[in-house]
Amino acid sequence: MHVFVTGGSGQTGPAVVAELLAAGHTVTALARSDAAAARLEALGAVPHRGSLDDLDSLRRGAGAADGVLHMAYGGDFSDLADMARRDRSAIEALGRPLEGSGKPLVVTSGTLVLPAGREATEQDAPDPAGIAAFRIAGERACLDLAARGVRASVVRLAPTVHGPRDHGFVPMLVATARQSGVSAYVGDGANRWPAVHRRDAAVLFRLAVERAPAGSVLHGVAESGVPLRSVARAIARGLGLPTRSLTPEEAATHFVSPFMATAYAFDGPASSSRTRRLLDWAPAGPTLLEDLEHGDYLAAPAS
Repeated sequence: MHVFVTGGSGQTGPAVVAELLAAGHTVTALARSDAAAARLEALGAVPHRGSLDDLDSLRRGAGAADGVLHMAYGGDFSDLADMARRDRSAIEALGRPLEGSGKPLVVTSGTLVLPAGREATEQDAPDPAGIAAFRIAGERACLDLAARGVRASVVRLAPTVHGPRDHGFVPMLVATARQSGVSAYVGDGANRWPAVHRRDAAVLFRLAVERAPAGSVLHGVAESGVPLRSVARAIARGLGLPTRSLTPEEAATHFVSPFMATAYAFDGPASSSRTRRLLDWAPAGPTLLEDLEHGDYLAAPAS
């Protein structure tokens, strides 16, 4: 299969590109810059110059492919409505050439769209009042295409897709702990985050492109819920720092932004039982706490 990929040079993208190529597929990947094009060529993908705002470029890339995998998500987090609009427009552009073909379109979302306080499943609807409600428009745009002859599916990734050279939520926690001298959590820290290793997420994306049924929602979750207190304690041990519980008001100024403070307090465990059964997905990578102990998260910053 020839797959057109967006986000191929991002955090999870290189692992996904490598997984697709190792399975015998070929990959063309969207590249916004010369640097991104060089990274993609080094991986073995063919760069396709353009951006998420260049809808003609997206349509051309999708139209020349046997399937599409959309992982890119860009914009200004100070304008979430605009981010949602841009993503929906990109998904509609990617899906248009696939209509009536039965070809796959896999779109990325996140488990943070789901309601808090209980273990969510793939069949749960997103929470329109939740902290990641801006991702809902993209989910709907993708799933709407299933009724128009596209084998469309959504992959909701865990908020922590961990592995070497991570630059997501957990490295932000580590950086804040180094700067402040404490490894903090909100309240009692019992709130839970799902997690998945990057290699396992890459396998799930490949399986989704290959055989996810039209209209399916998949969860990229290996661990259903890791308490944030446990994450903070692992960071504290590795850096030789104390832990500290913060009130929500303290957290709003302690972490890098009020949004991140809200995210670090979010209790959002999620199941992937249906995904595992549907695609025979069997995550086998290290756990988040194992990666914190043995990976590169707590290594001294490069000078």
